[in-house]
Amino acid sequence: MTFSCVFKNSLVGLSLLFSSLGFSQQEEVKSLPLGEAVPLTEKELVNIDGKMMSLKGVSATNGVLVVFSCNTCPFVVGSDSFEGWEKQYVELNKFAQENGFKMVLINSNEGKRDNDDSLEAMKNRAKEKGYTMPYLLDKNSELADAFGARTTPHVYLINEKMELIYTGAIDNKVDSKRKSDENYLRIAIESKVANKPIELNSTPPRGCSIKRVKK
Repeated sequence: MTFSCVFKNSLVGLSLLFSSLGFSQQEEVKSLPLGEAVPLTEKELVNIDGKMMSLKGVSATNGVLVVFSCNTCPFVVGSDSFEGWEKQYVELNKFAQENGFKMVLINSNEGKRDNDDSLEAMKNRAKEKGYTMPYLLDKNSELADAFGARTTPHVYLINEKMELIYTGAIDNKVDSKRKSDENYLRIAIESKVANKPIELNSTPPRGCSIKRVKK
């Protein structure tokens, strides 16, 4: 293994450690208030198939599951320290559909748009990983800014009224001090479907910072 690989893996390990301890790389970004209508639901973003889509337009019976994601973050794609949440996307999409939600991935990494988070790279990633859900390009990180999305991944579960009912992490797998596995997102979906209150409706988002471009 080369020195550069060792150094990169060490940085990934440190990033995972900081996340598990609760540090965020974008603490100044404030997320949407729970229970309130989300913004820009009619704003159209380009999908990897070239079609324009909006959150309101794709919302299913119970709402829409928005996951801010990318092609580059080790929290998404995996590393020596963590398998990556991307491995759950296909099954999570199926689970969402079975429970009346439409899952949508959104790539807001405008700072890497000329490289591994370009639309072409998104198309290739989706094909490689077997994505069947929309994978939308958020130009200039506009939706991420409106939502206050901080990380990849950062989850927003939105009901049929376009109101935010859960936000944060998918689960607690990067929390080194966890006593048991907790799948926050699945529990939130199940609670919504059962017409029960979502007891834990907000958790700290874990991942790499969304790569915005200074305006």
